[in-house]
Amino acid sequence: MRLLIIRHGDPDYEVDGLTEKGKREVKLLAERLYAREKIDHFYVSTYGRARKTAEPTLEKFHAKAEICDWLHEFDYHVDWEEGNDASLAWDILPRIWTAKESLFHHDAWFEEPYLKASGIKEHFDYVTGKMDEVLHAHGYDRKGYYYEARESNTETLAFFCHFGVEVVLLSHLLNIAPAPLWQGTVALPTGITELVTEEREKGIAYFRMNRFGDVAHLTENGEPLSFAARFCEVYDDFSQRH
Repeated sequence: MRLLIIRHGDPDYEVDGLTEKGKREVKLLAERLYAREKIDHFYVSTYGRARKTAEPTLEKFHAKAEICDWLHEFDYHVDWEEGNDASLAWDILPRIWTAKESLFHHDAWFEEPYLKASGIKEHFDYVTGKMDEVLHAHGYDRKGYYYEARESNTETLAFFCHFGVEVVLLSHLLNIAPAPLWQGTVALPTGITELVTEEREKGIAYFRMNRFGDVAHLTENGEPLSFAARFCEVYDDFSQRH
């Protein structure tokens, strides 16, 4: 079983669509996927920017996608302490989130008081439960921290979605707390993340990430990388997002 998790193209958040740059990106993405991948099933977020990203690829593959509400952005707002002006889970200031020991633990991050009060764990469980339903339909059943390969196969499933929810899926599949992934990684627009099962014992499968946020389809064609989801490299550079 192989999973491709693909972030949407450079976004125009005001209209929930793509910028002109984003439109160029998704065409290059479609060309790369069609030339190099065999994709058996497609799943797409309900949000416009993800659906616009998937359209050129679906056209090339002459395929249809399942539209999934659980793949929309994990834009769950959290009321943090004073001194932090952001409320999205991946925008918390390092000074604040790194001081929370529980955020580093896969089985305890949701016990942090601010997160627990927000009910974010219930939303997390909804998203990951839906992913497990998809995997079940393709022969893989969650058993604790691994998957039972009830009907092991070599299908490829592609998910067109958003960075925040991508981290939720990776957290679940790899059994890693989401905070270090939200804060320490970034999948740039149209970045391709690939996970493949390893079945080293008959019927016992675990997902391994082969690549994360691959944007070779952009760099090889001279398309500059988007800054979306990143913050300033150095504080004094006010041309970049603070």
